[in-house]
Amino acid sequence: MPMMTGAQALIAQLRAEQVDHIFALPGVQIMNILDVLYEHRDAISLIQTRHEQATTYMADGYAKVTGKVGVAMVVPGPGALNAASGLGTAYASSSPVLLLSGQIPTASQGKRLGELHEIDEQLDVFAPLTKWNHRVASVEEIPEAVHEAFRQLKTGRPRPVELEIPPDILAAEGEAAVIEAETYSSPAADADAIARAAAFLDNAERPVIIAGGGTVDASAELIALAERLQAPVIMTQQSKGVIPDDHPLCLGVDYYVLGLLKDCLAESDAILAVGTRLHIRGYQPDAMPPLVHIDIDPSEIGKTYATEVGVVADAAKAMAQLLEQLRLGGAARASRAEAVTAMRRAFRDRIRAMTPAQSLMIDAIRAAPDDDAILVSGITNIGYWSNISYPTMRPRSFVTSNYFGTLGFAFPTALGAKIAHPHRQVVALCGDGGFMFSPQEISTAMRYGINVVAIVFNNNAFGASRWDQTHRFDKRFIATDLHNPDFVKLAEAFGAVGMRCDPAGLGTALEAALAEDAPVLLEVEVPIMMPPFQIIPNTKAP
Repeated sequence: MPMMTGAQALIAQLRAEQVDHIFALPGVQIMNILDVLYEHRDAISLIQTRHEQATTYMADGYAKVTGKVGVAMVVPGPGALNAASGLGTAYASSSPVLLLSGQIPTASQGKRLGELHEIDEQLDVFAPLTKWNHRVASVEEIPEAVHEAFRQLKTGRPRPVELEIPPDILAAEGEAAVIEAETYSSPAADADAIARAAAFLDNAERPVIIAGGGTVDASAELIALAERLQAPVIMTQQSKGVIPDDHPLCLGVDYYVLGLLKDCLAESDAILAVGTRLHIRGYQPDAMPPLVHIDIDPSEIGKTYATEVGVVADAAKAMAQLLEQLRLGGAARASRAEAVTAMRRAFRDRIRAMTPAQSLMIDAIRAAPDDDAILVSGITNIGYWSNISYPTMRPRSFVTSNYFGTLGFAFPTALGAKIAHPHRQVVALCGDGGFMFSPQEISTAMRYGINVVAIVFNNNAFGASRWDQTHRFDKRFIATDLHNPDFVKLAEAFGAVGMRCDPAGLGTALEAALAEDAPVLLEVEVPIMMPPFQIIPNTKAP
């Protein structure tokens, strides 16, 4: 076996696993890695962020729009903790993100000496945010540990992993053999389970499909199955776009208390849930119609609702098997397209009547970009409502923080998405509060030519909380108003393009922003508006 340092072994194995980008912020415990990366800079692009939180957000954005592993790298302690919010977002979204963390020297571990950046038992800190995490103990172990990390990332449910390497091991020499990357096959479904599921669904008169994030790479199989069953499809945030919004069997996204899911459940005699944890707010287990649940994670099946048939398998493979079995059965079903279209139209009309201002802005945002544009929907009013109202025609083109609801994630996540797809337009919907978590990443955008358009909706407040104080707390305002910079000047101070418009001019301004060959911050001045999780009947925004 060849002799190499720990840092050399790490980079050699990352190259073998076909890593082409690392999002990182330098520091003393990982300097050996950076030095080796200098020699491999033509093969692996190192994107230096201005805050550790951006490393994992960018890695997550990269992973979400590609399905490939996104790699972040930070120092231990404060660096790793700063990166934790992005790692938590990746965990909530089932994203394949690898966090490479430094460590304190091996000889000092567990002694609580107060080493620089020390966290006692850092592995325990990250255990709830990862599928697997590990601390390397020798140079020889590094290729195997990295390879295991990628096996974890590419098999089963794709959740983040964390790998820690102490600085003394990065600097030490040892015998280390690089392991060839593997291609992992996803599990097919048990034939008997598929037969039982097919028989059950074939006998149903009014089936409904609930498609979760596990279906993002199974769009063709999902659509074919829906058309065979004539089953309307309800999506989660994570699966938005897996069936095009204009498909006659698409019923959109179920979001908080809004959506058509509960209406469909009330009228259905069978549910097919695929790739979803199946958490339905306020819906009692005994009210669920008979259920077929397909998921690659066996722990999700039967967790919340009793299951008629549980199928542990990859979503694409299971649905293809199910479709094949169904085609052996009876004649084609009568179309339900007319009824589904009418239901969807009535729902859209209700939402537009409830949110006239938001709907006009979302229409403008949808009309300006290309059809294949990527939208990163941030934790802001227009971001919330875009889950319901923004038409999406393909998977992996609408990005959210899922149930983690991470304020401030949108802009750095959009940068990662743009790195992954430099020739596609990427738009980030940001609130003024959330954007100020990471305005320094305009510097990153400028340095690497990451031409994202960040729309900052400015109401000079944490708007959802302000709305809550208005309608639930008798206007006892505290800690929800903001003092903001001049966003146009802020962008220009970094050399980016700054623009400003009112809601009526958003469409024209966004078209101009997308035409710029530069990062753009587009400020839109908006009032405090009703969020979808705090609906006040017949109430106008103050």
